[in-house]
Amino acid sequence: MKRVKKLEQLLLLSYRPKPLQIFMAMMFLYLLFTTFEIETSLAFNTRFVSVSSLLGTEHQYTHLSKASNLPSQGVFQGSVHRKTMQGLQKVSTLSFIDVLNDSSVAKNEVSELHKVARHAWFEGKRLWEEVESVMKIDNVTRFKAENLSDSCQSSISLSGSELRGEKGVTVMMLPCGLTLGSHVTVVGTPRWAHWEDDLKISVVKEQEGKVMVSQFMLELQGLKSVDNEDPPRILHFNPRLKGDYSGKPVIEQNTCYRMQWGSALRCEGWKSRADEDTVDEQVKCEKWIRDDDSHTEEAKATWWLTRLIGRTKKVTVDWPYPFVEGRLFVLTGFSLEDATGLSVKGDVDVHSIFAASLPTSHPSFAPQMHLELLPQWKAPLLHVNVELFIGILSAGNHFAERMAVRKSWMQHKLVKSSNVVARFFVALHGRKDLNVEIKKEADYFGDIVIVPYMDHYDLVVLKTIAITEYGIRVAAKYIMKCDDDTFVRVDSMISEVRNVRNGRSLYIGNMNYHHKPLRNGKWAVTFEEWSKEEYPTYANGPGYIISSDIAHFIVSNFEKHKLKLFKMEDVSMGMWVEEFNSSRAVEYVHSLKFCQFGCIEDYYTAHYQSPRQMTCMWHKLQHQGKPLCCNIR
Repeated sequence: MKRVKKLEQLLLLSYRPKPLQIFMAMMFLYLLFTTFEIETSLAFNTRFVSVSSLLGTEHQYTHLSKASNLPSQGVFQGSVHRKTMQGLQKVSTLSFIDVLNDSSVAKNEVSELHKVARHAWFEGKRLWEEVESVMKIDNVTRFKAENLSDSCQSSISLSGSELRGEKGVTVMMLPCGLTLGSHVTVVGTPRWAHWEDDLKISVVKEQEGKVMVSQFMLELQGLKSVDNEDPPRILHFNPRLKGDYSGKPVIEQNTCYRMQWGSALRCEGWKSRADEDTVDEQVKCEKWIRDDDSHTEEAKATWWLTRLIGRTKKVTVDWPYPFVEGRLFVLTGFSLEDATGLSVKGDVDVHSIFAASLPTSHPSFAPQMHLELLPQWKAPLLHVNVELFIGILSAGNHFAERMAVRKSWMQHKLVKSSNVVARFFVALHGRKDLNVEIKKEADYFGDIVIVPYMDHYDLVVLKTIAITEYGIRVAAKYIMKCDDDTFVRVDSMISEVRNVRNGRSLYIGNMNYHHKPLRNGKWAVTFEEWSKEEYPTYANGPGYIISSDIAHFIVSNFEKHKLKLFKMEDVSMGMWVEEFNSSRAVEYVHSLKFCQFGCIEDYYTAHYQSPRQMTCMWHKLQHQGKPLCCNIR
């Protein structure tokens, strides 16, 4: 027995824990409790639901999560609270589920907008789950593109008998669009002029009554990118043989982007000036022979002979007006745009249309055609405590618009240095393949914040709230909202906010005063939606700025379920600022240089700018040093 007891004592002594083992056990318990604490804190976050499992991260957020390993210059300007870091690693979604399930909220306070938002949130969750499954099988998008390319042709040729359209409109569809080097040739004959009294192209004097009219229109149409809007008209080409108010033959050209027509260009037989802008290095208007430019009938008949004999200087050839009633014409046009259709209407008989050098895939299914995957277009590393945060509203299929912004004003030195931070805010699209492309684009460029609900026009206001919330997380002093077709002069934005006395609450933009709600038409508002006679003072949506204290007020009220919502996001902002102004004075700054429609010289922001105009305006700022408009679309 004594021997057994001695053996037990020896065994106990041999298993006495060493200091290293005690230390490892304590570390294990520490990690266990730390993990439990993190999971518990995330579980009770019910206001802004952070869903990293749904949304993923921006490429630079990995740097933020490893901030402790950064060199002394680091990403941060000062210390960052751990909660802020966690917020930046994820994208906050605005959930209305807790609002609708909150027993303290009366049923009559839950608006139709809340219900639409709830449905869109559920749909967004389903769509993102689909994206996650597709990302695991990366060849799905490639498979779809390959299938579509099988239906595309390198050239299309249609005769007159195959071009019979509806209501006198001939339409040729280009399933894969046009690309660099593509061209379209139209062969037709202008019809003889006819008497017309319901005139759309001429200004008729009262004593004239009816006039003789012969005109037709060719339009290159782009890819439809916005629901409930016509596709953009990349080119509106309108030869007017007779009936123009000038009494002479002209060619009028124009473009229409997002329902907004540009400035019409009239070619009346005079060549464009040498200092005028060109289109693809070609003059906008060529010269042709006119009756009032010193060409007599005799001179017209012998002009070629006098130029061949005894000429002493270089001769420029003058051509007659290129279209004649009853005579065949052949018209060839080249395009660098992604036109998806050609329509012809008016006083013309089309004999055939031929399109050649066509691409093999459609830009909607192959957005990489719009995206130049170059490191120079990536967003710089994210800073906090920035002077200005710019949230850019964008739609899922606006690949070309986002690329144009990246290549233009987002290249400003203030953005590249991260004193100003800009991000696109994109909701999910109804098409799974587009959502996959959005996720890939976000991962590569690092400048997209995905708001995980299915996109809906009436829910744009939620993106605006997301912009204010994100601006708070990066500790921005001022927060700007704009659209992806808005060109922003970043230096002017900084100058405007610096002109206001420090510490003042601020609301800057193109203000609407005493604006009455429309009760009919596209922008109609019912009395149930808005019962008052006037809207509060509000800045037009394409571009405005608020100070951070107003942003904090908006987010706080949203978290408390006290934020009133309206489907027009710019009016909503005006409503929120008015409420904030009742307790703390807000300085309203109005400027027409925040252009609501189009562009003016010396602009601060310019709206309805196509991707081509964006790059053109940036080029003028860089090389001419002036804020000049670009009328080309």
